[in-house]
Amino acid sequence: MLGAASVLTVVTLTGLACGLAREWLLVASWGASARTDAFLIALFIPEAVRTILGGGLLSSAALALWQGREPEQRMPWLGGMSAVVGGLALACSALLWLGAPVGVQLIGPGLSPAQAASAQMGMSVLAWALPGMALQALWSVPLQAQGRFVLAGLGSLLYNLPAVICLAWSRGQTQERDLAWSFVAGSLLMGLVLLPSLWRQGWRPALLRWHRADALELGQRVWPLLGGAMVGQGLTLLERIVASYLGDGVLTVLNLARKLVNLPLLALMAVNQVLLGLMSRGGQAERLQLLRQGMGLVSTVSTPAAIGLMLAAPSLVALLFPRVQGAAILAPVLAWYAVTLVVASWNSLLTRYSHAAGNTRLPFACELAGGAAQALALVLLAPMFGVTGMAAALLLGTLVQGALLWWRSDARGRVPMGWPLGACGGLLWVAGAWVAPRLPLEPWWQLGWATVAGALALLALALLFKPWRAPAA
Repeated sequence: MLGAASVLTVVTLTGLACGLAREWLLVASWGASARTDAFLIALFIPEAVRTILGGGLLSSAALALWQGREPEQRMPWLGGMSAVVGGLALACSALLWLGAPVGVQLIGPGLSPAQAASAQMGMSVLAWALPGMALQALWSVPLQAQGRFVLAGLGSLLYNLPAVICLAWSRGQTQERDLAWSFVAGSLLMGLVLLPSLWRQGWRPALLRWHRADALELGQRVWPLLGGAMVGQGLTLLERIVASYLGDGVLTVLNLARKLVNLPLLALMAVNQVLLGLMSRGGQAERLQLLRQGMGLVSTVSTPAAIGLMLAAPSLVALLFPRVQGAAILAPVLAWYAVTLVVASWNSLLTRYSHAAGNTRLPFACELAGGAAQALALVLLAPMFGVTGMAAALLLGTLVQGALLWWRSDARGRVPMGWPLGACGGLLWVAGAWVAPRLPLEPWWQLGWATVAGALALLALALLFKPWRAPAA
């Protein structure tokens, strides 16, 4: 498990680094401006879809269905599902293309008329990125079932690479339409790179036939997952709506904060995708063993990343975005997000544990409760504390979701949580309350000491949890 997760994590981090380079080039080319805000509004729905699919919406639902079929039935099933998923994605693209004016008004009601017109044009092009994303998520299932995760993990890199090339080549001369089409090209690359492997396994275009019973079976598994994912994206949408009224560049700064914190968080999805594939093969006892090992592994990875991010936040802002107006608010926001990162890694693992057993309703109910708590906290805290209050609301909602997942899961009492809570919480408190005030002000020195602190935390947690060692049955 550790070896497969490590390889996939490296591949995923490469793609995430490419995504961060995309954001950096966008700000470097256009600045934290009204123009950048408008393009980010246009990009919101495709990015939300990619995040949902990358989080395992289709793979979590389809992997058990793939494994439950006889080998000779699997490729016909995949062909039928390709027709279903591809057709639905095309229909969604057409609706988004036609409804771009409504979509822009919904996501960015505070945009000026000129910004809204620019965002509508971008959204009408970006709508056609959805089919490639959806098919890539579905076509990853046979590879994940075989323990082959690298090709599927290249999705983020392939999606972002054309946009990075476009921005690096044209810089300030980049036009919105050209940049939008580069994202569409990246979405097509995501799916096309998987086709040779599927072809060798017997996939053919002749298998693209609609099977109503199979489509309904997949739909029954997807709906609870989709509901949970929509809760998270709905809360992100609420943040975008609030930010659109706060002035030019605020939405861009919030987006940068999300991108920075998503680097370690999305990398942990690699670990969880590996665990999902392994858990789906065994029974209850094997799933519990993998959950114990996985809890130690994600704690060992997420906590040092959170500590490094928390301590390095001021230096990262100073070095990466020295001329971005309003970027100073990134540092405290990133500190709150860093703590959320650890809790979110546990939540994601517990969610995969339920998915592997075929239970998609429990995670949805818990995510819905956590989302409600976050929305309520957002209304109360944002007026008082601004952007920092929005980050605190996210942490509260994540904690509520995790507590409910643990309390209602059959893992309660079987997989110890005392050590992860005590060790990770204690290290985060020491980093925030004792180390952070004593860091040097010079950015490079601060970044160096943050790296050392993260490395020490990694060593300590690795010795404590020993995630490379399989737990006793």
